[in-house]
Amino acid sequence: MAKLVFGMNQSLDGYVDHTAFAPSPALFRHFIKEAQGQAGSVYGRQMYEVMRYWDDDQPEWDADEHAFAAAWRNQPKWVVSRSLKSVGPNAKLIEDDLEDAIRELKSGRDGEIEVAGPALAHTLTKLGLIDEYRIYLHPVVLGHGKPYFAGPRPPLRLLANDRIDEDVIRLIYVPA
Repeated sequence: MAKLVFGMNQSLDGYVDHTAFAPSPALFRHFIKEAQGQAGSVYGRQMYEVMRYWDDDQPEWDADEHAFAAAWRNQPKWVVSRSLKSVGPNAKLIEDDLEDAIRELKSGRDGEIEVAGPALAHTLTKLGLIDEYRIYLHPVVLGHGKPYFAGPRPPLRLLANDRIDEDVIRLIYVPA
C-alpha cells in the first residue's frame, strides 16, 4: 500500500510560495532524489499548471534541472480538477469522487505518492488520507500568502527532523 506524503517548502511564519524563495542547490538535489524515488504525484489544478514548466527542456537549464525534469516526466501523475478537460503526458485526470480515487490509488501501489499543493492537502487531510507531512522550513518570513495548512491544523506527532542544507530543516510529522 502506498503512503501519501504532503511536503513543501515553508516560511517560518507558515506560508508556501514558490516565487518568494527558491531551494538552494543542495535542497534542489534532495528534491531530485525524492522525485526519482516517488511512485507518483497527485496535483490540484493550480500546482499542476505550475509544474508543467518541467514538461519542456529549456536551453538555460543546468544538469540538476534536467535531472529533475526527467524524474518529474517519468513518474505517473494524477490531477484533481473539475475544470481541466485534459492533462499532459504521463498524467491522469481525477474529476469526481476524490476519496474513492485516492483510496484506490493508495491500495493499488507501493511506495510514496507526493501530494502537491496546500488546498489539495487540506481536502485530503479532512478525508484522513495523508500519511505523512514534510515541512521544509526556511529562514524566511513572508507575512502573507498561502498557508502550508489551508484549514484547521490536524493533530500531528513529530516523527523525525533533519538538516537538509545549512539553512533548511525538514520536519516530518504523522497524524496523531
